[in-house]
Amino acid sequence: MDDARDPVEEGAIESADLYDVATWESRSWLDRLSAGVYGGVRRLGRVVVVVLALAILGVQFALTGLAAVSDPVIGAFVLLSVVPAFGLAAYIWYADVTTSEPLTLLVGTFLLGVLFAGFAAIINTLAGAITLVPVVGMVLFFYLVVAPVEETVKWLAIRLYAFRSDRFDAVIDGAVYGAMAGLGFATIENAIYITQSISDVTTIGSQQIASAGQTAAVRLLAGPGHVIYSAFAGYYLGLAKFNRENAGPIVVKGLLIAAFIHATYNSLVTYLSDILAFTGVAVAPGIAFLGFVVVYDGVFGYLLYRKISRYRNAYRQTNMGQSVSFEEDERGDVVGRDRADFEESADGSGDYENSEAFTATERADTRQADGRSAGADRTEGDDADSRPSESDSR
Repeated sequence: MDDARDPVEEGAIESADLYDVATWESRSWLDRLSAGVYGGVRRLGRVVVVVLALAILGVQFALTGLAAVSDPVIGAFVLLSVVPAFGLAAYIWYADVTTSEPLTLLVGTFLLGVLFAGFAAIINTLAGAITLVPVVGMVLFFYLVVAPVEETVKWLAIRLYAFRSDRFDAVIDGAVYGAMAGLGFATIENAIYITQSISDVTTIGSQQIASAGQTAAVRLLAGPGHVIYSAFAGYYLGLAKFNRENAGPIVVKGLLIAAFIHATYNSLVTYLSDILAFTGVAVAPGIAFLGFVVVYDGVFGYLLYRKISRYRNAYRQTNMGQSVSFEEDERGDVVGRDRADFEESADGSGDYENSEAFTATERADTRQADGRSAGADRTEGDDADSRPSESDSR
């Protein structure tokens, strides 16, 4: 649809002026005003979203005890709780084989992940009534509300800022910024859980610190999941940026994948004890939780690693001038030639024509041509010998 043109524009000659008839460009003062209003509304919309998110975060600090993170001990627990998530995000950044992403975009995406978590908290609270549905209420809540909403707000943290930058110039950049958005979301979520655990303890002092430490240990394992989920969604956002004709379905696919992994994790963790009891497995709850998280995040972390590795391999082959098509023809040979086959040098000859592969191919073609020529000469000689000469006929 991006290349669709009106029939008048399609049939007109190149010099035809179709301004305000079938085409448009900014010419008059009204055109410029319209363009300015449109751009201003878009920028204002982004500012309003960020300001609203800041207001929600301020309310959380004031009403939920989140201000307790200013305490050095509690703040240290929060930072420790996101160490694995930070390590995973750092690996995804390191795995980006293209140009390094600027720190401003990385930090900005992280902060937006922190801010937009407030939107998810409000929506999850308003939709909490779905948990009253018998038997499956909590599962429905995870699959229809929590996971889609949280993955969407993390996606929004990428879309509103980093996505618009020229430095977002490769598909894999989406995974990098998705990981940073997930890290930001995990950081504020861990902070909320840890501070709430303190408010639930009536004894001030060592009891609060012990409670904060226990919660931090649990969140230590939960944090990497947010990075994995949003890295998947971010990767497909990057794919959508360079496939504009199918951008919508690609974005939805990424969000569906992220939300499914997220909701499945929440559901299994919630009913882990019941599942163990039903199957008759006698394992301490803490050990079971640790083992489950390691296996679950390990499986989907490996799938994310495979996706990133596939991109890395394709990028390196492209840079080396190799074809990234792995399809095979009937003889089992790899289809596709080097990019050099299509690149011309200053004298008009392709680099492929100067390569060893072309030289070998040219020699083989020359031998075949010589063989055909020799065969043709022998055939002509035989015909000449079979024809009677004039003296014989006379």
